[in-house]
Amino acid sequence: MRPPLIHKDLTALALPPNAALGWDEARRMLDGLPGGGLNIAWEAVERHARGALADRVAIRWHPVAGNVRPITYRELSEASSRFANVLRSLGVAKGDAVFVLCGRIPDLYFAVLGGLKLGAAVSPLFSAFGPEPIATRVNMGRGKVLVTTEALYQRKIAKIAVPMPTLEHVLRVDTPEFRATLAAASPQCEVERTGPEDTSFLHFTSGTTGMPKGAVHVHGAVVMHYATGRVALDLHPEDVFWCTADPGWVTGTSYGIVTPLVHGVTSIVDEADFDAVRWYRILEEERVSVWYTAPTAIRMLMKAGAELAKRHSLPSLRFVASVGEPLNPEAVWWGMDALGMPIHDNWWQTETGGIMIANTPALDVKPGSMGKPLPGVEAAIVHRGEAGLEVVAANDTEGELALRAGWPSMFRGYLDQEERYRKCFADGWYFTGDLAKRDADGYFWFVGRADDVIKSAGHLIGPFEVESALMEHPAVAEAGVIGKPDPVVGEIVKAFVSLRSGFQPGEELKMEILGHARKRLGAAVAPKEIEFSASLPRTRSGKIMRRLLKARELGLPEGDTSTLEESA
Repeated sequence: MRPPLIHKDLTALALPPNAALGWDEARRMLDGLPGGGLNIAWEAVERHARGALADRVAIRWHPVAGNVRPITYRELSEASSRFANVLRSLGVAKGDAVFVLCGRIPDLYFAVLGGLKLGAAVSPLFSAFGPEPIATRVNMGRGKVLVTTEALYQRKIAKIAVPMPTLEHVLRVDTPEFRATLAAASPQCEVERTGPEDTSFLHFTSGTTGMPKGAVHVHGAVVMHYATGRVALDLHPEDVFWCTADPGWVTGTSYGIVTPLVHGVTSIVDEADFDAVRWYRILEEERVSVWYTAPTAIRMLMKAGAELAKRHSLPSLRFVASVGEPLNPEAVWWGMDALGMPIHDNWWQTETGGIMIANTPALDVKPGSMGKPLPGVEAAIVHRGEAGLEVVAANDTEGELALRAGWPSMFRGYLDQEERYRKCFADGWYFTGDLAKRDADGYFWFVGRADDVIKSAGHLIGPFEVESALMEHPAVAEAGVIGKPDPVVGEIVKAFVSLRSGFQPGEELKMEILGHARKRLGAAVAPKEIEFSASLPRTRSGKIMRRLLKARELGLPEGDTSTLEESA
């Protein structure tokens, strides 16, 4: 076995990695609202724009085509204030839900920060979602305003067939009418007096049954964003930071918007989709020093070859981190070969709101490990059973990963699912649903998910949502969806479909159903493969046994089939 890796540049951290970080201490590192209160937009933008960092570049935006656009903290403040004032003129007030469906364009950032200034509950949506997932989330969050572009409106919003009764306004940011309205709005805005427990973001994460879960987050999470930016990502004032995640996912919000801005660093935003040559060019030309990306992207860079990386000079790059799914050891070692440094994996969830366990810059890296809990985070391996809760003391013993509740960015609820939220907690612990183990050195190792949620290219996909869309096709009688291992994206969505009477399986019908799914769900969520089956394995209660589908697909032991419905 190869030894642990040590980062080549152990820069002095402002906080020792093993020091006890009290959250009150971390809170004192922020300014707070004048007169009291806490607001993410104030900490991320206003305090810099009104101080010494006003003319520092906050965001350097790389459009798909055209010139790079630098946006200073002063400009970001004015643009987000204009957006806030437009929203306020439409009646948006503290607690109202604002959904943002845009690609990675400046208006996305202006809208998110403007909504936060008003105390609105802001929910960025992944722009590749299809019409139905968009409508589902808007309705669950009782959205009042939807911010989008003309192209996305025509391709998606205009095709939504279900009512969205709470939605009062759809703003198309690139139309001449909206541009004129925005230009006429004041660049000054009084920030709403929010407190640590006021809602800031609504982040949606798919479960394995039922509708997506809407995780409620609060302004107090900014304390965690600041602390983890220092300890887990080692952000310094002079850094150029690039988080490649889309803000439609929690990583792209917590670490693509909030964390770098709170630290007053320059953040890179690239509008384009992944392209290895483009990415290396940006890393080189922008002199990126801290880079936060995903295992899928790393595997795609590995596929492009280390030689491509070595053709670029990256002397400024000193720290690379990854999140979204477990990073295999080969990828960590590839970082040493191609980039001259290991890639530091870390772990957290939509529900945690911020990084909880990490291979920090000051730790030896154990390739394949999640790392160690951050200061102030208590993690344990637990077993839950009829006898109650057991905190496992033995090393290298698998169990459920649990976290001591109470960290600042902990989600405060699931939308309209209070009972489900309560079941996540017991005896002061939050149960993550992830299976893990801890070694003798205190490093945690991911084992698997306790349920069957699909992880594809860093996205969490609930089988139920996909199955429901498939069954809307007139030929589909029933559908079962699993994650099939894939060397690039982790898992692809594969669907098993049985047909209604009068329909015959064939390539033409398969392509028609695939097209239907892509139209309903978007390319990121829709199945990549479909297999026709005369019937699907079910329990006696009628539930499709996805576990059995996956075992048969992969040639694994089928395990207990005592609940399997007997064949007719």
